Amino acid sequence: MTPHDHDDDHHDGGFTADLPKLLGRRRLLSLLGGLGLVSLSGLPAYALDCVALPWETAGPYPADGSNVKAGQVVNALTQDGVIREDLRTSFAGMTPTADGLQLDLELTLVNADGCAPLGNHAIYLWHCDTTGLYSLYDTTDSNYLRGVGVSDAEGKVRFTTIFPGCYDGRWPHFHFEVFTSVDAAVSGEASVLTAQIAVPEAEAAAVYAADPRYSNGSTNLGRITIPTDMVFGDNSAEELAQQTLALTGNPTNGYKGTLTIPIDFAADRSAAAAPPR
Repeated sequence: MTPHDHDDDHHDGGFTADLPKLLGRRRLLSLLGGLGLVSLSGLPAYALDCVALPWETAGPYPADGSNVKAGQVVNALTQDGVIREDLRTSFAGMTPTADGLQLDLELTLVNADGCAPLGNHAIYLWHCDTTGLYSLYDTTDSNYLRGVGVSDAEGKVRFTTIFPGCYDGRWPHFHFEVFTSVDAAVSGEASVLTAQIAVPEAEAAAVYAADPRYSNGSTNLGRITIPTDMVFGDNSAEELAQQTLALTGNPTNGYKGTLTIPIDFAADRSAAAAPPR
């Protein structure tokens, strides 16, 4: 099967000089470097802050009860075992396991108004496999690379999954929906944010070049850029920096990824109704 087309300045050096110390230079450069947002001096072109993520389309493969396949409603959120940390295995009676380079994620949910952590919120995360296929739609006998996590008092949720592939026409990414509680997630209530996470270009290119399991990754990544991506292309530089995963690791032993997800509870949700992709 083929993938889809589918503050004030209190220091002599100023805030620009302090920002790498506050965020950590490695994380800052990971966020900004691949997006062309680092100046020639190596300092950031602007200050990354708690920038609310924009609403994005959930796409055609959410398996959240909002669409059908072959005449049947597809909803992983009501299946036993969907609340889990390791997304590589299938659940609820399905047995296939997703192959691919291990990726450990730590996502932090915060309120964009003040950046306070959001505890006891649920996040449903899903993404494609190494070659761009989605469980329950393309690989109908599996429901891996999908799952729900619940944030702790610091707003943190952790998942173990695989590095996503890159299919033709889309920048490598993750999909997610955030809900006020687990009950809200599994009962069909509307999410408080539906959005996507971008993968940094340098790490994606390294994985696709080194790992034969990502057989079409290098080709497809070479055909797309952030500005031409149908989802990320119209986002501001600040939004892109906020929604790009910060990665540490290597394409041999795997990666750890972190991201803070600021949620604007009064945001315009019109993007959620955009044409699916």
